[in-house]
Amino acid sequence: EWRPAVMLAAVDCANEANQQVCADFGITGFPTLKFFRAFSKKAEDGIRITNPSASVEDLRHTIITNLEQSRDAWPPACPPLEPASAEEVRTFFQRNKDQYLALIFEKSDSFVGREVALDMLQYENVAVRRVLSSEKELVEKFGVTTFPSGYLLLSNGSFSRLPVHMEARSFYTYYLRTLLGVTRGSYKLNTTVTASNRTAAPQPKRADRSKVYMADLESTLHYSLRMEGARAAVLSGAQLTAFKCYVATLVKYFPGRPCVQTYLRSLDGWLRNWTEPELPRSVLKEAMKNNRDASQPAMLPTNVTWVGLLRSQGMGLPRWDGDGGTARSRLTFCVPLHPLLPSPELPLEVLSTMRCYVRHFFGCQECAQHFEAMAAASMDRVVGREEAVLWLWSHHNEVNARLAGGDTEDPKFPKLQWPPPDMCPQCHREERGVHAWDEPAVFAFLKEHFSPANIHMDYAEADPLPMAGEGTGARLGTENPREEMEKEEEEEEKETEGGTRSPGRPGSPEPRRPSIVRLNPKLREVGEDIVDLDSFSEQHFKSQALRAAAGRRRRLSKRDTVALPRDAGAGQERRGAPALLVREEEGVQRSPWLRVLGLGFSRLDISLCVALYFLSSMCLLGMYTFFRLRTRSRKGRPGFPVA
Repeated sequence: EWRPAVMLAAVDCANEANQQVCADFGITGFPTLKFFRAFSKKAEDGIRITNPSASVEDLRHTIITNLEQSRDAWPPACPPLEPASAEEVRTFFQRNKDQYLALIFEKSDSFVGREVALDMLQYENVAVRRVLSSEKELVEKFGVTTFPSGYLLLSNGSFSRLPVHMEARSFYTYYLRTLLGVTRGSYKLNTTVTASNRTAAPQPKRADRSKVYMADLESTLHYSLRMEGARAAVLSGAQLTAFKCYVATLVKYFPGRPCVQTYLRSLDGWLRNWTEPELPRSVLKEAMKNNRDASQPAMLPTNVTWVGLLRSQGMGLPRWDGDGGTARSRLTFCVPLHPLLPSPELPLEVLSTMRCYVRHFFGCQECAQHFEAMAAASMDRVVGREEAVLWLWSHHNEVNARLAGGDTEDPKFPKLQWPPPDMCPQCHREERGVHAWDEPAVFAFLKEHFSPANIHMDYAEADPLPMAGEGTGARLGTENPREEMEKEEEEEEKETEGGTRSPGRPGSPEPRRPSIVRLNPKLREVGEDIVDLDSFSEQHFKSQALRAAAGRRRRLSKRDTVALPRDAGAGQERRGAPALLVREEEGVQRSPWLRVLGLGFSRLDISLCVALYFLSSMCLLGMYTFFRLRTRSRKGRPGFPVA
């Protein structure tokens, strides 16, 4: 209601469409308030309000103080805020057409008079002036004994004290607006809201709170890397180190889809190769772009979709709690609770990385300060993996308890202690009538709830490279890059050891030959892997060439038929190559005559041969019987008479 003297504008810097605007104004955290005096022309002219978390009353006082400090001409739409003199009051009605003059007598450090003057700015036929207690002539004339006090002066020279219940701003404003002849002017705000900068309300998704959605995790990852991580104009020093550690931790533990894992590995490799002391924002943003055209697409979806973290309309997006946020906590829970937990020697690996990230990049500055205080008080006492998980869980609940019922709470998603009894009844118990947590049960619940098996792909952006053998599956597998690398290293070690043994020597594994048959859903069994025929042939003949060069001849080992990465299956589907099934008969004990006659073929191959042999024999027997009967019938016919 102080318009047009003071115009208020809000910019959502969490919206990616406003990222450039916020960068131009140097916004690195929230909330950030800047005051632009009248006639300001550049972004640098903004005066940063140093304590944006103060009360609304303090913010009003700060605005008034900055208004009074205008160096250039006084803003034409702003009413006089300086104290009135006896001469000005005496000649007021001679120079103005207003019907009423309200005088607010107050001390010099009071803001009541100036606030009431701005409150009445849009109303006609009334003016408001403040009079200091040091103005003896007016104080004695009106008989003022207490401060603040309000008096109403009419154009005929008569005056009276404002009949208010309390000498306060809101009471003065309400009474003056009800005076006879006082009306609100025809002032209209010059709105600048257009369809381009109006944020569309997201359509609510049907979310099951017992599930973790990959769409939420990928949206949080996109926001943390491309929005928060790229907010500063230049990354350097501890901030650059924190960003590198954050990406490296995600590479090790984030249970993402193959394209996202490839994206994180690519970004981590790029950051490791960056040796300059400073990393400009433009260079970092270029490095964080998706690469769809690579043989293995490196992609982190840019289509932000909140499912389980969506807030009510008008409450903002997503549900960011006070100290770290629901979205940040969900991402961090999914990282250390992956089946490949941090090493016992490094229980603080994930928590320390999160602490550094929140300190340097988290947008909510007050939240970052609270999280740092909690971390400094107790994080160093965490000594194990389970304790690291429970530390994050307990402090998340502590924040929820502190913020419950506050102005930031979403009425449709109240801040409760988590997990609630209907999700984990065994997590709750009572001790002497007081609620208590069963921490072992809580840890078991968290481990199951945030496991990759419970990460659902509903509402997630389509994978550019679908995983082989996975149709529209709703859950993510349990493999991650670190597991795959360790398995490959183990197999390479076994292959190296096996290559030094000659066939037939003690300790040499029994070689097995894969059985190749056309893919049939009815034949699918546990342990089957789908591979590309071209890839299989290439690996097979490469293996044969290496064995021939070494002068050794042996049969195919398990290494020769190891399952290709999941994206290879997707590549086969994209090329339209025929799908083949490679099966290994594990633990089959063959008798000597079967090994001699089978020549390495599997039981399924021999069974097919026997079946075909039986069918061909029956076919030949049928043909023989048919022609035999036909011949007999011809011989039994009477011959023609001889001429």
